[in-house]
Amino acid sequence: MSEEKKENKPQVKLWQALLVLLLTIIIMAYNVITQDEVHGPMFIGVCIAAIMALICGFKWEQLEQMMMDGIYKALQSIMILAVVGILIGVWIDAGVVPTMVYYGLKILHPSIFLVAVLLICSITSLATGSSWGTMGTMGVAFMGICYGLGISPAMTAGAILSGAYFGDKMSPLSDTTNLAPAMAGTDVMTHVKFMMLPTGITYAICAIVFLILGFTGAGGTGDMSQAQAVSDAISGSFNINPILLLPPIIVIVAIALKVPAIPGITLGIFSGMILGMIFQPDCNLLSLMAVSYGGYEVVETTGVEAVDDLLTRGGIDGMLYSISLTIIAMMFGGIMEGTGMMGVIVDQIKKLAKGPGGLVTVTEATCLFSNITMPEQYVSIIIPGRMYADEFAKMGLHPACCSNALESSGTVTSALVPWNTCGVYITSMLGVSAWSATSVGGAYGPWALFNWLMPIVNIVMAYLGFTVADMNGVRLAKKKKA
Repeated sequence: MSEEKKENKPQVKLWQALLVLLLTIIIMAYNVITQDEVHGPMFIGVCIAAIMALICGFKWEQLEQMMMDGIYKALQSIMILAVVGILIGVWIDAGVVPTMVYYGLKILHPSIFLVAVLLICSITSLATGSSWGTMGTMGVAFMGICYGLGISPAMTAGAILSGAYFGDKMSPLSDTTNLAPAMAGTDVMTHVKFMMLPTGITYAICAIVFLILGFTGAGGTGDMSQAQAVSDAISGSFNINPILLLPPIIVIVAIALKVPAIPGITLGIFSGMILGMIFQPDCNLLSLMAVSYGGYEVVETTGVEAVDDLLTRGGIDGMLYSISLTIIAMMFGGIMEGTGMMGVIVDQIKKLAKGPGGLVTVTEATCLFSNITMPEQYVSIIIPGRMYADEFAKMGLHPACCSNALESSGTVTSALVPWNTCGVYITSMLGVSAWSATSVGGAYGPWALFNWLMPIVNIVMAYLGFTVADMNGVRLAKKKKA
């Protein structure tokens, strides 16, 4: 019965799928670059995909179910967005974020700021296995510090992402680090060990570049008088106390102990509420309930615009932009997957895989393609993993070659797609757009060095034989020398 249904399923032609994808990408790219607005263009993409599916013979009821299935896959991300919105509003009202920024300005110097951001976010993400948790805690604080030091927000965001995704990719606690080997057919520790060489080289390049940018002053003015003005503005509006650093530590420890993301973040919310009512005279239960939805708003200006901008944010309301975009994007992804439009394109891509290096390249290209068309990081690991695991086995390659390729693209390139759930989250957290040159603070895309270098480095090393190995785990480069 199921086979009969499968045979009766309308078939999508390659040119039809390519037309939908091409029109959507053109509309999205134009709007992202010119006006940094993606809701309308993304919905037009949904309409284009739906119309083409109807032309191919699908019924509206089927398309509706596909869209709901797509949204369901992103429900966890949507819930995290809402809870993190509450977290930020509460942490600002409680003085937690202001305290993190205040002490950060006292410790960090402009010349080492970018590389310090990279290292600290790397350690945090390695310990927690969460790039989102790192960006929602340390990332928010570093963005406030960069304004105080007169350093480029776009470069700072790039350093935050590079560190956060390095840890997310390499930590055995990370969900993606466990998902990729599960899809490829290997274990997590073999997977992590296999990733060390290409990931280490990419990370070293990033560290050198950010270090050079800091010492040459390319990242900004490094005006310490501005840092002092920000510190004074913060201390004049909030009671600063090192005990207020406890909530982010609680969140980091909770996630490191494998407490699920939402309960872990919730611990941070309640600990922030308690400490806020103790240390901040204007912080009470009513104000905390208000900022949980509406976010924190500066009533009396601090006199420093950067501080006012940093503090006026958070709440569920502040996340509705991201939540609504995620829903629309996954409607598009649901249609692309359910109708088989993505499948017919990928089937053509698979034919390009010639040799181990070619197979790694095609796998990474498919992950990037998935991040664009079905904009959810997990989907971009699961689907290519299912598609290519057998192809690696047929070439006599170790499953870790596949899992490494999945993470070298599926995990990291998600941040580079503005309408991907990860790209949406980053813009909401850090306040910097992915690629729009007109956005406040510039675009983080060019400075997310780890995210776009990682797939390139891995492909180059695959052709050289360093990231492909036989079933015994012997790398092909070593076999060539022998």
